[in-house]
Amino acid sequence: MTLHIFASRLVFALVCGILIGLERQLRQRSAGLTTNSLVSVGACIFILISETVISNAIADGGLVNNDNLRVLAQIVTGIGFLGAGVILRDGFTIHGLNSAATLWCSAAVGSLCGYGFWHEAIIAVSVILFINWVLKFIEHYLENHQKDNPMADPYDKREKVETGKDEQRAR
Repeated sequence: MTLHIFASRLVFALVCGILIGLERQLRQRSAGLTTNSLVSVGACIFILISETVISNAIADGGLVNNDNLRVLAQIVTGIGFLGAGVILRDGFTIHGLNSAATLWCSAAVGSLCGYGFWHEAIIAVSVILFINWVLKFIEHYLENHQKDNPMADPYDKREKVETGKDEQRAR
């Protein structure tokens, strides 16, 4: 797989993750813009690794070493458990989703490096940093400017909890 194809598929996964995450963000869900973008990019990286390993083996005229792909599958699963340990729940609020998704993406980048796909790893790190810096800034902006958002869930429990606290303070 050429570097151009790798980069274009990764950017397309980023755009799709942004669109899904933007919808979730506007509805004020805990997994918003950055979390969905990171998960989309991480999943894309793992698939691109598999495809590249297979296509390289075929191009070399050899058989595909399924053991390497099995190890890759175990990394995906194992990091999922590690990421679950980072996620915390505090009432109706969930913390750590972005950290868990970033860990998953870091595992994907580590896998790229393990296979020797240095250029691809640099592109992947650039996309992940874009998500964690630029999209996180946009996410915070949206959170702070969503007071009268018509797309927000009218049954969102966070608003009711905050309103209840305000009423208790007024008494």
